[in-house]
Order: sequence, then structure tokens, then C-alpha cells
Amino acid sequence: MNGKSLVEPVKGLLPRRSFVTRAGLFGLSATAAAFLPGTPLLAQAPGVDNQSGDTAQEIFTAALIAEDLATTFYYNGLVGTVIMDPNLAGPGGTAKHVESTGNVGNVDYFRAALSEEIQHADLLRSLIAKTSSTTDPVQTFYFPTGTFDTLAAFIDVLNSLENTFIAAYLMATIEFAQMASDTRGGLVIERDANGNVYTARDLEYFAQVAASIMGVEAEHRVLGRVVMNQNPANNTNYERTDLLTAVYNGKRSAVVALTPFLAPGNGLTAYSLQTAVTNAGNVSMNVPGGPPEQPSYPAGH
Repeated sequence: MNGKSLVEPVKGLLPRRSFVTRAGLFGLSATAAAFLPGTPLLAQAPGVDNQSGDTAQEIFTAALIAEDLATTFYYNGLVGTVIMDPNLAGPGGTAKHVESTGNVGNVDYFRAALSEEIQHADLLRSLIAKTSSTTDPVQTFYFPTGTFDTLAAFIDVLNSLENTFIAAYLMATIEFAQMASDTRGGLVIERDANGNVYTARDLEYFAQVAASIMGVEAEHRVLGRVVMNQNPANNTNYERTDLLTAVYNGKRSAVVALTPFLAPGNGLTAYSLQTAVTNAGNVSMNVPGGPPEQPSYPAGH
């Protein structure tokens, strides 16, 4: 990274209604600009499928920022006053002590979601050769003041975030598939964080992983609607990319869509990623499962 493109042309070849959509897609903040390359879109060689300008490493970085944001969000929901809503732990309740007037199942949704977002972040961090959340690109996130006070405010932000995460991972699935095609066709070379070349099979696998994570984010969106008694909770036939056209680069990227949560502003309150990561074990609920296994192919295939 460090401003250098990790896509190399081969020699001889040149949202839905939400806080995020309203504030993010049409205004690039200074914070987001710090993560974006110098040019909004990188020129691509003729015939290249992936015209976004995104590299695999950039997609992993953008996704890590999103997962850290989600980690911070769910942690603060579990320790904020919203947890005492009757649809959650009930008056006087906590994430680990649900009152008889509360709903254990609803609380467990969010406890499991926190664990899942941390697992996603750990995987993405490893793919950019990082070992500690203390070196992640964004360490402080900003939420509308009052987000963690009431269930209505919390679920409103949850819907905005999860819709954007879903769109971002759908875009990542598309882009990794395009990268695999471009790589197989000899049009570009994608490299990992250590400079090693990704094969087309590697990139196809990343498309599968992105789709796998997207499915979990879609579960989070629906379960948030269940907690809020928004019926039907499963209110769409297909998940969508909405207005996004890329994950990392350009004015309609997922990074730009999330910029309202990356920089301070009026009506926003700061929350620390490290506070969430350090204390998550006190309120999270571990669930089983890892990423899909990478397929093995017989020699010659």
C-alpha cells in the first residue's frame, strides 16, 4: 500500500435511505481521502474487467475499516443504556444479566454479532500482513450522539451500517471475480502484502470469502429488524449494491459511504476501537465456524 498500486498491467498492455447514503456518497471527507489513492479511479488496460481501480489489498483494507467500525458499534450497543430496553436486557439488565422483563435471545443476537465482526476483522488484518488491531488504519469512530441510548436510534444506525456492509461485500465479490478473470487472461498481476503474486484461484477464493461474510452481515440486518419488531424482518428478495461502484476507489466507494463515521463533526460522539477490542470478551458470545475452505484442484486444472 502506501499509495503504490498493487495492480501491475502486464508488459505491453496499458443506498437505500440512510444516514450513510445521505451524508457519505456525495461528500468525500478529508479522513476518507487519507485512505484513497491520489487519483479517484485508476486507468485500466483495454479488456480489463475490473475497472474500479481497486486492488485486492485495498479491498481488504476497506473491509477491515468496516469490520472495526462494526466491532465498535456492537460493543457500545452492548454496554450502552440501550441494553436496558425491554426488547433487550430489560430495565436494570446488562448484556450478561438479562432481567425477566427482557429478551435473552435478542441480546444474544448482538453478543454473537460482536464476536463475528471481530473474527472478520482478524481475518482481514492477516491478509494485509498485520497482527494487531492497534495498527489498523482507523482507531476512532464517530456515531450520531444518542446512538447507544435508545433502541430506535441504535437500530436506525444498524440498518444504515449493515446495508452498506452488504453492498460493499457484494462489490468485493464482483471485483474479486473480475480480478480472477483479468489474472487468468494475463491482463493484470495482483500481489499480496508481501509482494507475492495471487493466482486466479486465490482471487476466486477471495470472492467466495467475501460472499460468505456478506451473508453474515445480511443476518445482522435482519436480526436487528427482528429486535425492533420491524415486520417482515426479511423484507427484500435480493441484497443490493445500491449506489456503490467500488469498494475502495472513487466517489461511490464503500470507503466514501462510511466517511460520516470516520471523522468528527457536529452531533457526533467519538468511540475508541481499542476500548471495544480490549473489553469485547466481557460481553461477546463466541459462535463456531471459520471462513470457507480453499478448494484444492487436481494437477493440471
